[in-house]
Amino acid sequence: MASANLRKELECSICLNIYTDPVTLKCGHNFCQDCIGRALDTQERSGSYSCPECREEFQKWPSLRRNITLRNIVENFLSVQPDQEESGVFCTYCIHTPVAAVKSCLHCEAFLCDNHLRVHSKSPEHVLCDPTTSLENRKCSVHRELLKYYCTEDFTCICVSCRLDGEHRGHQVETLDEASEMKKKKLRNVLQKLMTEREEMEKRVQSLQERRWIVQRKAHDKTKIVTALFRDLRRRLEDLENKVLGEISGQAERVSLSLSIMIQQLEIKKEKLARKMGNIEELCNLTNSLTVLQESDTGDLCDTEDGDEDRERHDKLLHDGGDLDVAGISHTLHTGLSDIMSGVNVEKYHQNGGPNIGSVQQTSGVTDILLDVRTAGNTLRISDDRKTVSVTSDQNRPERPERFHHYPQVMSSQSFSSGRHYWEVDVGRSDLWRVGLCYPSIDRRGEQSLIGANKSWGLVRGGDMYLAMHDNNRIRLPDTVSSNRVSMDLDYEAGRISFYKLCDPIRHLHHHLH
Repeated sequence: MASANLRKELECSICLNIYTDPVTLKCGHNFCQDCIGRALDTQERSGSYSCPECREEFQKWPSLRRNITLRNIVENFLSVQPDQEESGVFCTYCIHTPVAAVKSCLHCEAFLCDNHLRVHSKSPEHVLCDPTTSLENRKCSVHRELLKYYCTEDFTCICVSCRLDGEHRGHQVETLDEASEMKKKKLRNVLQKLMTEREEMEKRVQSLQERRWIVQRKAHDKTKIVTALFRDLRRRLEDLENKVLGEISGQAERVSLSLSIMIQQLEIKKEKLARKMGNIEELCNLTNSLTVLQESDTGDLCDTEDGDEDRERHDKLLHDGGDLDVAGISHTLHTGLSDIMSGVNVEKYHQNGGPNIGSVQQTSGVTDILLDVRTAGNTLRISDDRKTVSVTSDQNRPERPERFHHYPQVMSSQSFSSGRHYWEVDVGRSDLWRVGLCYPSIDRRGEQSLIGANKSWGLVRGGDMYLAMHDNNRIRLPDTVSSNRVSMDLDYEAGRISFYKLCDPIRHLHHHLH
């Protein structure tokens, strides 16, 4: 029993055999040097290593230290193994001193040591086998004869009497060796299938481990990108905050200084008026008429201050220069925010989908954007939901003053007179398109009706060239990166229209000030 326990402790958990050249991992577990080497080679493809016993992970190929003490224990164990692996069955005939048996005779039902084996009968009926403590399972329980056959109908081992005269007479039988080989063959087939399944499982585990490692690496990379992005955003926002707050503080200081100077001047004039009023009251209280008439500076006392100029300065300061330039501050703020969004490297994540030609998607600022069929040119087809437009054959729509006649264009059914609005447009796979914004009063006929001409702002693509247009002025944009989606940003109060290309990262194409 002690030998069995010791043997179990000396078995490698990979090959399940006694250790050969045992080595130790950092976690303390031991393996055969070749076994752990092959296991680590397999793990190397996934980029990470772990102990097969406790699954502790290592960042790189772990160091393997030879376990000399364990190797010496294995050698000592193997040197006494023949004695330790004795069956514990002793020779039947060695009655004075117990001697280990090396064979069993099924006919004699006796155990034989080496000495008694040499003098034992060599007759065929004396069947020898490895020593076992139980000989009963080698004989038929009914006839007490050796089991020599296997009944394939009842799936049991039988003796000769069972086959000839017993309940198995007439059944299909095989010799024990034949039946054993047949069963071993089936077991080998099962074993082969199990090995194949295990290899498949190992491949699946490895693929899942590789996928987990890829996801973790992507998450790490994306975390670094997002962290850097928001760090840059915070820095830019802090700079913009300081700029706007500085502008507010500077305006307040300038206005306060102008008001303080005006207040000081008025206070001085108030004191002069108070002195005149006191002198006049004194003269009015005199009873001597001669003194009142002879007062030399009565002319100066009767002169009043010319307040028209002060009133003009007061009104101008109060209405024109006595307040903050809120519009200018707002413009600085919105321009700064727009510059931040156009300058920072923002990654846009969205689900992939099939392209639509002229599909308008509203994401903020308004509840919905719908195309006005009444304005659509006759070569345009408008979808039922009024959000997609494509070029087609003549639609033979009725004549209307709102309809574009010379160009395949369509307007939305909504217009805006304030606020900030943002749209995204899917232009599909076309390399020739035009999008933009216009006033409702844009011409519907002639060259002036083209988006980007009079009363409109447009973004145009022709082949690999992008153009920004307004009042028939064309600006070629230095950008050739292909994208199926563009966006427009309208800041009405700031008078700013911006165009963006929705690629990775988002590209700011152009902005107009109107």
